[in-house]
Amino acid sequence: MKIACRLIFLTGLTLAIAAAAQPPPVTVTPVTAKHGMVVAGHPQAAAAGLAVLQAGGNAIDAAIATSLALGVAEPYASGLGGKLMLLYYEASTGRTRVIEAMDAAGSLDVPAYLKRPAEAHSYGYGSVCVPGLAAGLWMAHEHWGVRPWAEDVQPAIALALAGFDVLPKSRDFFEEQTKKLHRGDAEIARLYLPRGQLPAVGSLLPNPDLAHTLTLLAQHGRDGFYRGPVAAAIIVAVEKGGGVITADDLVNYEARLTEPVGIDFRGDQILSAPPPANGAAMFLTALKVLEDDSFGGRPLRTAGNLDRLGRVWRLVELEAYRLIADAPQSRFYFEKLVSPDSIHALRAKAMVGAPALPDAAAIDQALYQSAMAATTHFIVVDAHGNIVCATQSLSVHFGAGVIPPGTGVVLNDSMSNFEFTDAKHLNYIAPGRRPRSTISPTIVLRQGKPVFALGIPGAARIPTSTLQVLLDHLVLQRPLADAIGDTRFHFVIPWKKGDVETFEAEQSFPAAQADALRALGWKVVLPEMAGRGRLFSGINAVEFNPDGTLTGYADPRRTNAAVGY
Repeated sequence: MKIACRLIFLTGLTLAIAAAAQPPPVTVTPVTAKHGMVVAGHPQAAAAGLAVLQAGGNAIDAAIATSLALGVAEPYASGLGGKLMLLYYEASTGRTRVIEAMDAAGSLDVPAYLKRPAEAHSYGYGSVCVPGLAAGLWMAHEHWGVRPWAEDVQPAIALALAGFDVLPKSRDFFEEQTKKLHRGDAEIARLYLPRGQLPAVGSLLPNPDLAHTLTLLAQHGRDGFYRGPVAAAIIVAVEKGGGVITADDLVNYEARLTEPVGIDFRGDQILSAPPPANGAAMFLTALKVLEDDSFGGRPLRTAGNLDRLGRVWRLVELEAYRLIADAPQSRFYFEKLVSPDSIHALRAKAMVGAPALPDAAAIDQALYQSAMAATTHFIVVDAHGNIVCATQSLSVHFGAGVIPPGTGVVLNDSMSNFEFTDAKHLNYIAPGRRPRSTISPTIVLRQGKPVFALGIPGAARIPTSTLQVLLDHLVLQRPLADAIGDTRFHFVIPWKKGDVETFEAEQSFPAAQADALRALGWKVVLPEMAGRGRLFSGINAVEFNPDGTLTGYADPRRTNAAVGY
């Protein structure tokens, strides 16, 4: 073993110079602007947000337009039928607040629900939670918007009527969900399989039903969704389809105005999504454990460094899934997790063997499947320096695979994100509880001023992707474009005896480093070519430059776009 380790070390040194000189396999083209910036998951959604900024709206106004337009242009990723986690940095006060609008379980009978087949937790009306996005946007506007609400909603209405551009990667996501689109829900097939076929690249795909729903939202605010004809249509479809939400569940849903979680890291303050999201608890804790690491002066993606990261990751992932959920004590648990004593203990444990595996019954197994990079992320910065950094989702692509007739709204399948076997688990299914998620919108401050904001879709790969970009940029001083564009990787940690620790990466990962990781005991899997974006998704970011300009980064792994003025 000592000889093998020496060989790996020497190989790492030999390859380090070459690795540092190689351009990233995915080219991320920066866009710089003076006044405002929008980076979003589809060009038409980014354009909608930019138009609002140029018309005098602030970051919140533009975020509402961008968010709702994304629900039109990426119907597989997010929308009114899903959830939202929004960080808002207010330039005048220097304070960052959070709108937590995660989906919530309805008034279900838990014992009866648990008798349903496992598939019913992830497909159909029985998998639908109360959607939070509309309430979240409404709350953000009530607190910080400056334009009339209806004007912020209007761009999405126009886009739904005219139709969004079906881009090549858009069609890929449709194609990958062909089975769900054909499965039996007449509305989703009617709207998203024109003439029974997948939409053609370059075509426009309208959704007049969604335009009508958005019009009611524009006219009546949140009540246009949670009350009235839209709510009635949702409840009729839910009851017919065996769902577990009621009219009262819709009416009583409230977004939460709360605070981010965060750490100090090498003089910077890193802020991200609070519970019930647990992705930030993973990568923020990992950053604290690795805070004093120099990584041997070598690139991050060398076998020795990746083995070190993997050892840390298997610890923090276990802790985050044990401690963080929709529970009052979870914020305290996070603070305890990143406390000096805890970090010291985790550093010591990371140097020894693998931790004891928990009872498999206490683990959210669904979150560790090779889920596609569902969800979407966007960032808006206005001329005053206000920032919206937001992630929104239907849980998995096309959510539950159902649309209540007449609404045009794809509903989430967030019930799949609960724990179903251990009643003592903090994420155990319960009426009104919000299932946790790995979504992790993040803002980095230096001396109280924003340095950059970023976020990414991608299920379990969200926190690992965020960690690697932060380490590359903040520790190894790589430009954001290179940190985003380099080979993406992920650790799959075993949850039961007999499983093997797996290192996943894009196929641009060097063969010599893959062999060295195998020698260290990792199973290495390279599931897709660099830039494919099916599993390793597109990071969006905005950087604040010393001269006052803004630089947007739109990762081409998705249909992302950065636009500014």
